[in-house]
Amino acid sequence: MPAEWTRHEATWLTYPKNPDSWPGKLESIYPSYHLFVKTLAEGEMVHVNVDDESMRTHVARELEAIGTDMQHISLHLIPSNDAWCRDHGPAFLLNRQDPARRAIVNWNHNAWGGKYPYELDTEVPVRIFEEIENLKLKIENSVDASNNFQFSIFNFQLFNPGIVMEGGSIDVNGCGDLLTTTSCLLNPNRNPQLNQDQIETYLRDYYGVDNIIWLGDGIVGDDTDGHVDDLSRFVGDDTIITAVEEDVWDENYEPLQKNLKMLQRCRLANGKQPTIVELPMPDVVFYDGQRLPASYANFYLANGKVIFPTYRCLTDNEAAYILEACFPDREVVGIDSTDIIWGLGSFHCLSQQMPAVKV
Repeated sequence: MPAEWTRHEATWLTYPKNPDSWPGKLESIYPSYHLFVKTLAEGEMVHVNVDDESMRTHVARELEAIGTDMQHISLHLIPSNDAWCRDHGPAFLLNRQDPARRAIVNWNHNAWGGKYPYELDTEVPVRIFEEIENLKLKIENSVDASNNFQFSIFNFQLFNPGIVMEGGSIDVNGCGDLLTTTSCLLNPNRNPQLNQDQIETYLRDYYGVDNIIWLGDGIVGDDTDGHVDDLSRFVGDDTIITAVEEDVWDENYEPLQKNLKMLQRCRLANGKQPTIVELPMPDVVFYDGQRLPASYANFYLANGKVIFPTYRCLTDNEAAYILEACFPDREVVGIDSTDIIWGLGSFHCLSQQMPAVKV
């Protein structure tokens, strides 16, 4: 699995429509969500899963209304329970021996330990694989075989590990290292039949990594039991950015400090100690008496851009400066996530990158 900062062919999304995920606030998330899609489409194709033709028409109309480049938008009839494509979508891999070939990993999905309905979500990776295969057939049937079209870009394999795994629970640098948390991957509500060594074997076999870096607990309000994409992310081959809470009285202070110390002691696959960049936490975000898992670490690396969540507080600017220093060759774009985070996730949780082939 290549690092997220490597060039994408596309980003996959699943359109949000479940009122139970944003009780009383579903309509308020769409301005920020549509802006996210428009920003993605400035640099890559965006594939959006929708439930039916009516939703397809509605989404197209909404995106057109804000000036989205519709030539970079493709809407697919792939029904779902919810919008969190990072977790129910496929993991995309590049073949090590032949980087013009790719694979889709169809992990099982059980809605973060059976917390919500998931019978449609768990079918999404296979449905995406079928969409790609159908597109390949259409092109092969419509293009003269004598031309120079690279059919290899549609050359996908499908892997079925048979265990529960979520994209937000891991992060990779493409150099053999993977970040994750014990609070999520060792939670008995995922794969109770597997111990840590067995889970590591699956990570190595199906993400193509050599070295697993384990962190501890997640942040308050996270219903995923501690996804790492709210905590720590690779921002370079040997650099990790990690969320820290400066208020010693805050509930997140102790778990984030423990994670920071774990990172400071860890080693990469190449034997080096990683460079650690500290990222502040935003002001606490409450809604309806519930503390929400607001974090700047839930940014998404699109082609030429860093899209990060903002929360209408002064630390938004500090986070932007830190991300600009980590990615000086990218435009850093902040989009208001104050309403989106009521769904208990943000832009990274909503998206899944499909890497470009290397030809």
